[in-house]
Amino acid sequence: MKNNIKAIDSNILIYLHDKTDERKRKIAENILAENPIIPSQVISEYLNVTKRILDLSKSELLEQCSKLINKCEIIPINIKILSDAAILVDKYQFQLFDSIIVASALDRGCDQLLSEDMQNGLMIDNLIIINPFV
Repeated sequence: MKNNIKAIDSNILIYLHDKTDERKRKIAENILAENPIIPSQVISEYLNVTKRILDLSKSELLEQCSKLINKCEIIPINIKILSDAAILVDKYQFQLFDSIIVASALDRGCDQLLSEDMQNGLMIDNLIIINPFV
C-alpha cells in the first residue's frame, strides 16, 4: 500500500456500539481513531441501522454521528461515482450499496477498504478489501 489511505464500510461504525463483542468493538475504535475516509453511503447505512439499536431520538442520533466522525473525510456521491458503481455491479456482482462504497473509495484514491461484509483480499484496481476482524 503506497499511500495507506483507508476507507471504511458501515459495519466498522456499527461495531462501535456492539456490547456483545468487545474485540470487534475495540478494533472498530482503533480504526476510527485513525480518522479513515468515509463514503457518504456508509453514513446513511450507519444511521439506518443505529436508529433501530440505539435508544436515541433522530436528532440525538444525528448529533452523535457528527461527533463520532467529525475528524474523518466524507466522500460525497456524485455522477462519476454512480457510473463507476454501475460498472462494479456488473463486473463483481456487488450489492448496490457496496458498489457505491467501493466506487467512492476508488474515486478518492484509497488503498484499503475495511469491511467485514465484502470479500477479504479482493483487489479492485489499486484498492484491496480487508476484513479487519479476521
